[in-house]
Formats: sequence, structure tokens, C-alpha cells
Amino acid sequence: MTVKVLILEDNPVARSFLCRVVRESFSDVLAITEASDLETARKHIKLTGGPSGMHGVDPFKLILVDLELPDGNGMALLRELSHYPATKIVNTLYSDDEHLFPALQCGADGYLLKEDRFEVLVEELQKIIRGQPPLSPAIARRLLAHFRQGSETGARQLDSGFTMPATFVAANAPVTIEQVPDHDRLTPRETEVLTFLSKGFTIKEIAGLMGIKWFTVNDHIKSIYKKLNVSSRAEAAVLATKQGLV
Repeated sequence: MTVKVLILEDNPVARSFLCRVVRESFSDVLAITEASDLETARKHIKLTGGPSGMHGVDPFKLILVDLELPDGNGMALLRELSHYPATKIVNTLYSDDEHLFPALQCGADGYLLKEDRFEVLVEELQKIIRGQPPLSPAIARRLLAHFRQGSETGARQLDSGFTMPATFVAANAPVTIEQVPDHDRLTPRETEVLTFLSKGFTIKEIAGLMGIKWFTVNDHIKSIYKKLNVSSRAEAAVLATKQGLV
């Protein structure tokens, strides 16, 4: 099965560079679509079911988004795609809080800087397979500093299901156990994924055990986090055990 990727970048040299980074990062067969502006990106996304990824249409599984584009700001697209079943990664020159936190709040699942070396970008994108958010080293340090200052604004609970690395969450943070509504009960497939997660398997290992693509596993995890109202596999495992979900 071919994994569809959309790269939104107006600079042709940078776009070609990102294509090489993506191909180097994953062993899957990839079909990469390139867009130089928001209008073109939206046209491609419309063909895969629109902003929600309509059932029965093969959507993109990975979208790389530049923030500054000829016809607008990439954050507008992130907001439009809040329910689109893809891992959405920002790739930009901006490392300041004014761009970082709004992008994460708009639904970005990761944040990479164009100034990073090829090897660094590849290493960060590969973290998706392990269930970790791709974050440039400078961005990870900024987020860590933000937590150390005692502020959680825009950094922990994000609508997209974005999960902060464990080092960003206090080790003694309490886990809130809430009753899961009937309409938000996990599907059998999601329950299977959660069972493997609670046993410590990585996304790639779960994909192999279940015979599905790791991007599909990632989609299931996002749905699990949203339904259980949690932001990490540890919280999901605790809640699932308490309520007998697995």
C-alpha cells in the first residue's frame, strides 16, 4: 500500500530538499504530492475527501506545512484540517513562541526548523514511527524551558492529539480518571492497539503485529487519545486498566 504525502512549500529548492528528507525517513512506498501555495494544497486535499478526509477516499497520511506562503499562512490550513486523518508537521524558519504555540494549537503534530541539517530532519521524522512528536532540538529546548517556567499555555493539551515527550510532563502529574461516554467507546481495532500500547510496543511493532501500516496505527492512537481524553500512552494505559477497557 502506498503512503500518500503532501509537502506544502513555496521555495522549489526547499521543497525538493524536503522530498529527499521524507523519502530517506520511511521505508514505505511513498507517493509525494508537492504544492507551492495554499490554493494548490487545498485542491489536492479536496480530492482526498476534503478537510475531514471523507470515508472511502484515500487521504494523505503525512502533511508538511510551511507557515509563510504566497497566498496566506499555513496556520489557516492547519485549522481547516483539524479533523483530517493525517500527521501534520510544520516546517518553517520561525522558532519563536508567537509561531510555535499557535501552530501547535492549530493542530500541528510536530514542529521542524528549516535550518536543521538533513540528518536531523530525518531523525525527527522517524520519531513518528515510535509515537513521538517530531521536534527540532531548538524547539524541544524552548518547550522544556516553557514548562520549567510553570506555564502550560498551548503546550500540553492540543486538539490534534499531539503528545508531548515524557520529559516535558512532570513525573508526578496526576492522572484523571473519567468515565468514558458510550458513544466514545473504543472500536475493537482501537482496543487492540491500546492493549499493545499498554504492553510497551512501539507503533512500528504494533503495525507488524496487526499487519497494518504504521500510519494507520498512528490514526488509531489519535482516536484513542481523543476518546479517552488523555495525552500520553501512560495515561491511556492507566485509564484503560481502571475501566476494564482492555
